[in-house]
Amino acid sequence: MSTERTTSALARAGARALSLAAICAVLGASGCATSHPGPIPAAELAEAQTFPYFRTYWVGPSFDGHALAAADGLRGYIDRIGDSVYYGDCVQSKGIFGGGSCLLPLQVTTVIYRLHSNSPLGAQQNMLIRGVPATVYDEGRSIELYTGRVAVDVFSDTFTHALHAAQALTALNAPSSATATLPPPIYCPGISGYKSPAVERVLLHLPGRPCQRAAAALAYAAQLEG
Repeated sequence: MSTERTTSALARAGARALSLAAICAVLGASGCATSHPGPIPAAELAEAQTFPYFRTYWVGPSFDGHALAAADGLRGYIDRIGDSVYYGDCVQSKGIFGGGSCLLPLQVTTVIYRLHSNSPLGAQQNMLIRGVPATVYDEGRSIELYTGRVAVDVFSDTFTHALHAAQALTALNAPSSATATLPPPIYCPGISGYKSPAVERVLLHLPGRPCQRAAAALAYAAQLEG
């Protein structure tokens, strides 16, 4: 796994708990614990809904009673981290692990997938969610789903909430359904650890057979080195 990709994965995993100073600056208040953001401005939501580079995901205007608070859109886009939507009482900008008294109940980040291994994510479980491979990590609070040419990272406070959000994903900037099967990935995800027979079957039948081609390339490289 490349250093850039490792940094990117950790950045997305940590982006839901950023510095208190950054959060307070966005909230415009002296105490994050007692301040609440207003509804997302219509112009900010419209910008996110017309994001041009790839399909991005959200779970609708609210999640588990928490309103959509912010969306990156085109102006907040960073290619190695992706584009995010944020739900809850703390609005934040992108960054690495931080602290403070605020924790978002949900952040959904969509990023162009770059080939990597999931092993640096630590303890993890692989499963199918909405018909596509997904990896659960961070003690269940984070889930990465593989669909189309992107990865969708769901960050929440519990596994139950993260799974609920993953099952409710729908495209923000394209026609979509919150109940239909997600498009299969066009790449072979770098899944680590045990893969159930159901996950294996999906990986073997991806469009263009990317997993078979990746395995053949590795075998050929091994022969050359042999």
